[in-house]
Amino acid sequence: MDIAVVGAGAAAVGLLDALAATAGRPGTLTVFEPSPRLWRGRPYGPDLDTVLVNAPPAVMSIRHQDSGHYAAWLGTRGTAHLDERLGHPLVPRALYGEYLAHTAETALVTLRETGWRVRTVTARVTGAARSGGRWSLCTEDGDGHEADHVALCVGGGPPQDHYGLDGAPGFTADPYPLAHTLDRIPSGSDIAVVGSGLTAVDIVVSLAARGHTGPITLLSRSGVLPHVWQRPVDHRPRHVTAERVAALHQEHGAVALDDLIGLLRAELAEEGEDFDAFTAELPVAGTEGPVRRLRAQLAAVDDPRIGRRVLQETTHSVGPYAWRLLPESDRTRLRRHFRTVTSVASPMVPVNAVTVLRLLDSGQLAVAAGVRTIEAADGAFRVRGTDGTRTFDTVVNAVNPQPGATPRTAGPLITALVADGSAEPHPSGGLVPAHPRLHVVGDLAGGGPFITSSIAGTAARAARAARTILSAGD
Repeated sequence: MDIAVVGAGAAAVGLLDALAATAGRPGTLTVFEPSPRLWRGRPYGPDLDTVLVNAPPAVMSIRHQDSGHYAAWLGTRGTAHLDERLGHPLVPRALYGEYLAHTAETALVTLRETGWRVRTVTARVTGAARSGGRWSLCTEDGDGHEADHVALCVGGGPPQDHYGLDGAPGFTADPYPLAHTLDRIPSGSDIAVVGSGLTAVDIVVSLAARGHTGPITLLSRSGVLPHVWQRPVDHRPRHVTAERVAALHQEHGAVALDDLIGLLRAELAEEGEDFDAFTAELPVAGTEGPVRRLRAQLAAVDDPRIGRRVLQETTHSVGPYAWRLLPESDRTRLRRHFRTVTSVASPMVPVNAVTVLRLLDSGQLAVAAGVRTIEAADGAFRVRGTDGTRTFDTVVNAVNPQPGATPRTAGPLITALVADGSAEPHPSGGLVPAHPRLHVVGDLAGGGPFITSSIAGTAARAARAARTILSAGD
């Protein structure tokens, strides 16, 4: 069996780790990646120490169904990075990148020891075509490569430029790595950050750590900040599980959003918690002021109630599977609550929340909702919103890539696969394989929910792809 893995970020690491665990009959595995920094992808390369892994170790394992894998690798190295409020280490993303690299290299050693021939090709794949039961891949240097299975692990697309500012002097379209982009911003400049999610939090915290003295304003349509992680508790969902969702689907032939709500209601009831009171708290994030809401979130870090914890965990672990079973009317219903869902599902870590609150209290940081337009004019940026017009020296984009967006570097390959009939674009973004020997792992996978995929979700999809590949044989 010949396997071609296109891309060498976190999705590829999860796939290699899963293949090494159940390698089966030896074959050939070729990884294609033009970047010199293998296994880290865009998010986990070298950067400032203030750019942290945004979740506790138990949900950052790249090994599916082994929540202790990352924590075991981290060991005593996590001591220096303890978030005392969370009670767990939150390390710089570059250190997490070392974990991914170690996991990948360990998997490659295991595969070689079991007879697999493994190699890495430092060239971009630009085309693919099927010939009989085989794939023919073409790289940018003109070389050809053959494979039985192709796994696309190419990562996500570029950040969205909602206001068409790309190319304007003083505008940063892609903020990462912050070590490079923040160097270009004068310390006293009046900065507008487009967005108010986790990337915006990274930018604000990093600016503060570098001693920025000018005002910082988060611009967004909603003005909603992420929730704050709560200290993990010893609770594993018993009702909101993939098994229960599968049973509902088998019993009724369909799964509705109200069915999922019923599972969450049962989960909370078993712990003696009021479901209606829990859900009443969630939409408040869009109606309360950001300072008051953030203060309340920090005060609730040690709240023992499981509601938000279960929702955060299962949105990523069960959500992608359940999403595929929901009728379109229920998907539309969920999309209407995009800001609330993303705020709860992707919270900020307490150590960052403390810094954000301090800057809000001091007046150096502000959150402006109701933004309508941003225009580059006369060496500055004019922002119009519901509260009038303001001018800024610098604008940094903190809007995340659209889930399922195509990475620029993978465009020619994806165009070839679609033209060949081997894959189809999904109406909501991403790519859906139309051939059983093409596999899509990571952010490019079409048909998933509207939130950005997590490490846990990526690991689960990687494990499924590995099982499918190995069960197919040659």
